[in-house]
Amino acid sequence: METRTDSGYWDYFGKIFCISLAQRPDRQENAKIQFEKVGLAGKVEFLIVNRHPRNCEEGIYESHLTCIQKGIQAGADHIAIFEDDVLFDRFSPARLKNCIDFLSRHSDWNALFFGCLVSGSRRTGNKHILKVKYRCLSHAYVLNRRFAEVLVKRPWQGMAYDDFLGSFNEEFYAIYPSFAFQSNSPSDNSKYLRLDKFRRFCGGLQLIQKGDELFFHHMAGIIAFHIMLVLFGLLWVM
Repeated sequence: METRTDSGYWDYFGKIFCISLAQRPDRQENAKIQFEKVGLAGKVEFLIVNRHPRNCEEGIYESHLTCIQKGIQAGADHIAIFEDDVLFDRFSPARLKNCIDFLSRHSDWNALFFGCLVSGSRRTGNKHILKVKYRCLSHAYVLNRRFAEVLVKRPWQGMAYDDFLGSFNEEFYAIYPSFAFQSNSPSDNSKYLRLDKFRRFCGGLQLIQKGDELFFHHMAGIIAFHIMLVLFGLLWVM
């Protein structure tokens, strides 16, 4: 992982938050270690919350909207939000700078993901930025203020935050290759414990996210390769 003593690139993001449960101080400490690795030490404001008494998804939703609201109130034009199980890998200051240059020249972007799962992606004029169709994972992303002001007006309506965010899916971008992943720390979302267990069985979210990114970035070539294999098989048996 590349590092740099000058962490000024992160200053482009006016406010940087990390959501963490008060009941998980271990995650807060691990997150601080991760932030230090990428030049974010001392730049992140932790939003410490208690477990929601009734619905963990509602608690997650409200936590993200609280960060957004605090960012808007602070006058930030770009609001970065992390969750406390974030894990950095393949981080490159040069790629982050490249990403910021892209955002600075394209004011119509809504969200940028440092890592997520997508259901489609396509290249842009920048080799390190993909335009994506967001599917899920909100552990590391940035919102443009204009879009943040839209989101913060939508109170909880029974929809998980990832689904709510994905219901927009316009002018969403992701850095490529991604450098923020969710660790294998056990999930605190009681509704998805079986899914969490299955993800671990598949190698963890970091491996799944890398595979998802690889597939959609090279989907045309992968499909063409498999078509060629099928055609070759048909010719072989004829």
